[in-house]
Amino acid sequence: MRAILRAASRASRPYAAPRPPLAPSRPQGAADRGPLPPDFRPERRFRRGRPGAHRLGDGAVTVSAPAFAPDRILPGVALMIAFCVVAPLIDVSAKLAAATIPVGQITAARFLVQAVLMAPIVLALGHSFRLRPRALWLASLRALLLILSTYTFVSAVAVMPVADALAIAFVEPFLLLLLGWAIYGERVGPRRILACAVGFAGALLVIRPSLALFGTVALYPLGTALFFALYMLVTRSLSREVHPVPMQFHTAALGLLMCLPVLVLAEGSGLAPLDPVWPQGSAWFFLAGVGLAATVSHMAITYALTYAPSATLAPLHYLEIVSAVFFGYLIFGDFPAALTWAGIGLISASGLYIIHRERRLARRVAPPAH
Repeated sequence: MRAILRAASRASRPYAAPRPPLAPSRPQGAADRGPLPPDFRPERRFRRGRPGAHRLGDGAVTVSAPAFAPDRILPGVALMIAFCVVAPLIDVSAKLAAATIPVGQITAARFLVQAVLMAPIVLALGHSFRLRPRALWLASLRALLLILSTYTFVSAVAVMPVADALAIAFVEPFLLLLLGWAIYGERVGPRRILACAVGFAGALLVIRPSLALFGTVALYPLGTALFFALYMLVTRSLSREVHPVPMQFHTAALGLLMCLPVLVLAEGSGLAPLDPVWPQGSAWFFLAGVGLAATVSHMAITYALTYAPSATLAPLHYLEIVSAVFFGYLIFGDFPAALTWAGIGLISASGLYIIHRERRLARRVAPPAH
């Protein structure tokens, strides 16, 4: 995996633009379902000798990279809050569907609906569907990691309360920090390592009672966190090659192409998580809800990152746990136990501390304004 991700980083080197410069545009960040890493920020690729030029999407952009306008910060915050409200509906819809639909089929349906919804959006915004070879394999790896992340999480929420599973999965920013250190040699100080340890301790507080109640499925959200952390590392490289809007379409389309052969081969096998069934009644709406909520939340966070810096938005992401608790209680009657609340508190506090440290370090190394 180390070799794959190092190769992914090399694949994102600058390339010759195939057409004239595009109109100026704000740099865009990657946006997908899952915890927003505290150090994730819009990617920029600068040309040697021309500090004002940067590259975005599938063509060259030769404009000065502007700062975020103060009057656009509030819309960015509003979109981030919208993401935190809508994103748990992915899990709620998946949990409702899992009563009668195999987990593998729910995962495939999520990609199918998202691809169908994103295709006209890509066309309306005038983006290209084409991918260069170096971007295609990165997009394929990204889709595979999202399939694994989605599958493990849907498997978890099928039997666990949504808030409990989400709280465990929120260790992803800590894993991302540690993977950045292990793979790319990024500097991680002792304070952030301690914050990671406290965050994992919080996850254990949630996992321990869940493990007794639900068995090893309580460990699945840890797999979700690991796969999503790797997914975010790949996204960092891919976002230098592809605009985030068509990136959502390509991820969904490639994910669907990977899921379909598995479902075809599993048909009639009796393998419960993968053997597809014909949906009945409300199951159709639950399957559509998974893809619809994923698409809406992804678009919300995509545009939130164009309006406001990730350092401003990252702390708001913990509102997703509040939304998950609300929907879990409203729809399923699930309410976290005292020990789970303690774990959620430790995870949230540790994540917010890491965000605080990232902000301070960013200000320390930021060049002076001119």
